[in-house]
Amino acid sequence: MQNEINIPIILDAVRKVGNVFLKDYKQNAIPQTMEELLKQLDDIDTICLASLKEDLSAEFPDIIWHIGDEFDTNSQRNPAQQGDYWLCDAMDGAIQYLQHIAGWTINLVLVREGKPVFSVIFDPFANEMFWAKDGDGAFMNDQSLKISSKTDLAVMLAVFEYGHQDKSDNYLNEKIGSTVTHLLKNFGIVRNYGPHGLQLAYVGAGRIDLFVQEDLDTYNWIAGLLIAKEAGAEILTTNGNPWKWGDENLLVAPKNTTEKYLKITK
Repeated sequence: MQNEINIPIILDAVRKVGNVFLKDYKQNAIPQTMEELLKQLDDIDTICLASLKEDLSAEFPDIIWHIGDEFDTNSQRNPAQQGDYWLCDAMDGAIQYLQHIAGWTINLVLVREGKPVFSVIFDPFANEMFWAKDGDGAFMNDQSLKISSKTDLAVMLAVFEYGHQDKSDNYLNEKIGSTVTHLLKNFGIVRNYGPHGLQLAYVGAGRIDLFVQEDLDTYNWIAGLLIAKEAGAEILTTNGNPWKWGDENLLVAPKNTTEKYLKITK
């Protein structure tokens, strides 16, 4: 795949735009109205996409672009019906960025025949570049990633997340509440952090022991899923089946930890 994908060019392009945002971090006023919030979110998307297209289109002229809109639930159920394409989450954790809080990243995924084959998540604040190639491992900067080897739930860090879809009439709030209760009763440390992809990359790096989410959030997951998988984590649904694009929940952890979690919830 190295002959097909110029990895340094991709990483440099993502690092470049991430550092642009780092330079401007905390320079804008925190939005106080919905109008201000939406305007700043739109500006982030515009700046990020323009920079990435400028730096990558010459090297990859035949790869088209697709924006991952996590607010569009239906579009997340299936991969786009096209050939190779970039799936860009301009800023995962953009709310943290606008609120002057750490925990925001630039995420980019190359999708081929409906599956992610290369992904990168760059955390400018920590200067950490997580990336993975399908079948060739996962890395943080130049170091191979390794999942946690913990066996005691009492010393494990578990995280839960939730998406943006309406939860008023589909029992999702109850499912999320039940999930959090299971975590609090059984895991030593439970957190909710924000940037979904980065948390999944942290599972790959052994920093987080388990990630679970009870609603559909494909675009926020997809970059981190490849990184976690290539580092050795299991990628499952919350009922223990192998996860596939469009599944409406997600469980990611080392195999021994997913087995413990599934026993707890059943």
